[in-house]
Amino acid sequence: MLITEYRIVLPVSVEEYQVGQLYAVAQASKDETGGGEGVQVFENEPYEKDGEKGQYTKKIYHLQSKVPAIIRALAPHGSLEIHEEAWNAYPYCKTILTNPWMGEQFRIEIATWHKPDMGDQDNVHGIENAEREIVYIDIADRKDINQGDYKPELDPAIFKSEKTGRGPLGPDWKKEVANNSNCPHMCAYKLVTVKCKWRGFQTKLEKTIQKMERRIFANFHRQLFCWIDNWIDLSMDDIRRMEDETKKELDNLRAGDEVKGMAVASDCN
Repeated sequence: MLITEYRIVLPVSVEEYQVGQLYAVAQASKDETGGGEGVQVFENEPYEKDGEKGQYTKKIYHLQSKVPAIIRALAPHGSLEIHEEAWNAYPYCKTILTNPWMGEQFRIEIATWHKPDMGDQDNVHGIENAEREIVYIDIADRKDINQGDYKPELDPAIFKSEKTGRGPLGPDWKKEVANNSNCPHMCAYKLVTVKCKWRGFQTKLEKTIQKMERRIFANFHRQLFCWIDNWIDLSMDDIRRMEDETKKELDNLRAGDEVKGMAVASDCN
């Protein structure tokens, strides 16, 4: 089992992020679906359990040819489906990813706290006696993304928001935000626990999956910020209507002929 805590600071408020996150998930899901692969949404509804209220979603990611070569080579044909359940009780949310073929041998758990700080809380998840690596992701630093993922229009170091005036984000943008009380900011603390038991390959696979998660988080949050003019004026009612429309679009896209590249975009990204 491999545990990593990712900390992603953004120049948006915790309240703004709630809308931006859901907007970006919907958009990314459409971009990544087609030709029988991609995201299939089964449930998206309110839940209440043990005094906790939020939104529950259940999805299947049809991956097939879109996973790292090492996993594709080892897994039997047709076994590359990832089932996701997410409980979004914002500002806390939890996502569990499983694979029916591997059963109890495969599990990814992502617990996220969204806090109005600069990522300086020592143990926001309250972990006791658990070793974890802490990784900071800077959305404005191109070193945190793969060269093949780079798009100038989704580069926070270039982008400037017309509606909010935020950006471009320079090398010292975090210090500038921290020293200016008028600048909204927050941190997504994402605790990722990976269990992938495969004799002879467990350590390599778990490291590969953590590397994938880091790539997903970096790309997703760069998109979220650079799309801010598209979502900053939306309400949660707008978002729920958009999610309903997106589900229909995803079903149509999966039935289409075009196959697109994919990175998993969770409701708790």
